[in-house]
Amino acid sequence: MDDRTLLVTGATGVLGREVLRRAHETGLTVRALTRRTTPPGVPGAGATDWHTGDLLADTGLDAALRGVDTVIHCASDPRHPKDDLPAFRHLLDAARRAGVRHLVNISIVGIDKVPTAYFRAKLEVEQLLAESGLGWTNLRATQFPVFLEGMLTALAKLPVLPMLADTPCQPVHPAEVADRLVTLALGQPAGHAPDFGGPEIHPATELAASWLRATHPRRHRVLPLRLPGRLATALRQGHLTTPAHPDGTATWSDFLTTRRT
Repeated sequence: MDDRTLLVTGATGVLGREVLRRAHETGLTVRALTRRTTPPGVPGAGATDWHTGDLLADTGLDAALRGVDTVIHCASDPRHPKDDLPAFRHLLDAARRAGVRHLVNISIVGIDKVPTAYFRAKLEVEQLLAESGLGWTNLRATQFPVFLEGMLTALAKLPVLPMLADTPCQPVHPAEVADRLVTLALGQPAGHAPDFGGPEIHPATELAASWLRATHPRRHRVLPLRLPGRLATALRQGHLTTPAHPDGTATWSDFLTTRRT
């Protein structure tokens, strides 16, 4: 039995729920931080020790981190990217006060090359982590299928589904990213870990077309768009992919099959 305590932030999110499931298989004492006053039910998460706190408001963090050896930081809000920076600073300050040995952060492949406000915030979080004085590990992963499906679902409300042409995409299952995060958390601080991508790279238009066949077989078609600008160019250049690290095993086809069962 490992007597270390692991804290997961963002534990009710798509990735955080998977991290909790896998963390309970390690023998560690598992703790989770949530803004809810009533601990949420997370299937498969075992006997999680839920703590109420708010990273942005800087409340409840000292109690949540007391006695914690390792943190896996999954909390993030793409809708309010500017909030990620003060929230992360509060986490770092509390982690230093608590004597946390190892902070593991999840990030995104391409944040240093794709010009969006959210990616700039994620890059600043990485820089804060590297300068924190804590033992740290940072893992960049490619896109989760469920997030791609959310985008496709919104676009499918249009008469045709517009999608960037000549743009590669490399979906990776969050459960496999969670496995890697927990493995990294059990080890020594590694700094920037190798990227983690899905097993296959597809044109975004092909992903969209296969999703339409699975979800809207009697209507819609994909409209390839070749947009100008720095963002579209960066996406066409494949900066959201990591061809050298196709480490996942679950494919986009697996996702489409699973979502129908």
